[in-house]
Amino acid sequence: MFQASRRSAVSPFLAMDVLSAATLKERAGERVIHMEVGEPGSPTPLPVRAAAQRVLEAGRVGYTEALGLPALRARIAQHYADWYGVSLDPARVVVTTGSSGGFTLSFLALFDVGARVAIAAPGYPAYRNILQALGLVVVDLPTSKLSRYAVTAEMIRRAHAEQRLDGVLLMSPANPSGTMMLPEELAAVAATCEGLGIRFISDEIYHGLTYERPAETALRSSDSVVVVNSFSKYFCMTGWRVGWLVVPEPPVRTMERLQQSLSISVPTLSQVAALAAFEAQPELERIRDAYAANRQVLLEALPRLGFTDLHPVDGAFYCYADVSRLSNDSVELCRLMLDQTGVAATPGIDIDPERGRSTLRLSFAGPQADVVEAVQRLETWLPRL
Repeated sequence: MFQASRRSAVSPFLAMDVLSAATLKERAGERVIHMEVGEPGSPTPLPVRAAAQRVLEAGRVGYTEALGLPALRARIAQHYADWYGVSLDPARVVVTTGSSGGFTLSFLALFDVGARVAIAAPGYPAYRNILQALGLVVVDLPTSKLSRYAVTAEMIRRAHAEQRLDGVLLMSPANPSGTMMLPEELAAVAATCEGLGIRFISDEIYHGLTYERPAETALRSSDSVVVVNSFSKYFCMTGWRVGWLVVPEPPVRTMERLQQSLSISVPTLSQVAALAAFEAQPELERIRDAYAANRQVLLEALPRLGFTDLHPVDGAFYCYADVSRLSNDSVELCRLMLDQTGVAATPGIDIDPERGRSTLRLSFAGPQADVVEAVQRLETWLPRL
């Protein structure tokens, strides 16, 4: 008798499906090396855990204001002054249930059903799924080597000329590749969107995780941009589900009204813990340095294993590679890899529906010993494939 709604007919998030299959193998007693999900392998920093413990010992954990704890909103605003030299009114900060909650709030507040929103291809799979579930039209902007696999202002102008765009959503550093937009191109994208009346959402969740140059925030280029960020990646707080938005002043009350009904407020325990995360900078930088070492291991190993044409790994903790020399079916390749080597990876079809059958993504967010072991397992297995 149950029939799912048409809006719920989104594609599966294959990275999470791979995680489920990997977990089943672990329950059966097998050792799996997890390179499929974008989750830090390090524990949540000690100051974060200590702050949460103090809240629990106090006994009562109630609601907060819908926009978030004022102290946390102020500290996030200070973060932009500390990292980017950008002066930000805390009133423009909205605390969310991870970046995922931020996307939902942004899409509901900014776009009506049927609005056309452009995203990069390859790109984060949940963008497409959330947009489609909310009745929005996804417009792919395929990237290539010509632009270092980043969307350019010219690509946006061309797509808008073909059929009007209502929004553009981009991430830098990017998932699945870690590729960053050059600062001048990010500024050009922001200016182009503002000039054409396109709402620009900048996903900056991997800021802090860069290896050769710092990431630039779109807020330096425009006050009209909506910035999405989270404590999940750099701050190692994935399971706490707390993130934030920086929005122009007009939509703040709109988002407050939506959050009041959708979630009432972000979990108080997570907000207090997130406030303490800013005290953990030395620990977090050591974790970033470990990612840098893992990155180097893979950059040296992957080409000789047949994983070629890597996108530039400027930041984040992913390598996105062409595997066409090994297979033209990344789903099957990842299934065999998990079954026969115990190394879990994400098939590219999850990330680029049109071209992803010849690509896959590997996360290097885990311990270095795991990354080294994964390379050793693949070196033994691939010649027999």
